[in-house]
Amino acid sequence: MNAVTESFWGALPLGRGVAVLHRDANGVAALAKPAGVLSHPNTTEDEPRSLLTARYAVDGEFFEWPDASGALHRLWLLNRLDSATSGVILAAADGALAAEIRAQFKRKQVRKIYHALVFGAPRAPLEMWRDLLAVEKRGGQIRTAAKTGGGALRPDRPRDLSGHKAPPTMVPAESRMTVVRVKRTEPRLALIKLEPRTGRSHQLRVQCAKRGLPIVGDQTYGDFRANREFAKGAETKRLFLHSVETSFDYEWGGRSHRFAAKAPLPDEFEKFL
Repeated sequence: MNAVTESFWGALPLGRGVAVLHRDANGVAALAKPAGVLSHPNTTEDEPRSLLTARYAVDGEFFEWPDASGALHRLWLLNRLDSATSGVILAAADGALAAEIRAQFKRKQVRKIYHALVFGAPRAPLEMWRDLLAVEKRGGQIRTAAKTGGGALRPDRPRDLSGHKAPPTMVPAESRMTVVRVKRTEPRLALIKLEPRTGRSHQLRVQCAKRGLPIVGDQTYGDFRANREFAKGAETKRLFLHSVETSFDYEWGGRSHRFAAKAPLPDEFEKFL
């Protein structure tokens, strides 16, 4: 298949700091996305700060670019990370293959592992987090909150055309949390491993915040005062959430295949523990 030749991978128009972590013979690939890089551009102006500096077709969920001869090449995006989140992100060089892998995500057959640096420390070394999340879309952006006994955490719901507040979509969310390391001195921090069993927008950030463990640098759901104080000494405002590993099995060409990729934890995570 021409799309997965060495020349194809070597000519990818990778964004700033983006690297290919691993790829297989079928055309599945894992890329390392730095914090601050978009999974895909929303407008032409976004292309220079995206995973690939190329046009993105929203309907087909693929990047497209011409080579020196003018021939068009495509790379299909298989999942997304928030721009502030770093780590493993998946792609495929074949449209039919991309559809198969996306089906794996829908069937929750993809294992994803994240590491997060949080303020505070979990009460137990291992916990299963189960929540009901309220997901709202406003102005092209998604906002999520964990539901409590009194309702969703945010009162400022978007209004529908009649002027009434539109109810958020309620979805279940589940994650497994394991403590990796705890810093006992001030500011008290913990490095935790998170394994989401569901793939909700902003799920891990909201679940951490709900339990009084806001992720360091989270400007949407985090502790703003703690972030400000931390940034003064650390000289960084990044979100300390990193997609460490992704793995799954898939069927292709009449055979079963295993794909796994890891993105090493950035040095700055260890620096502050």
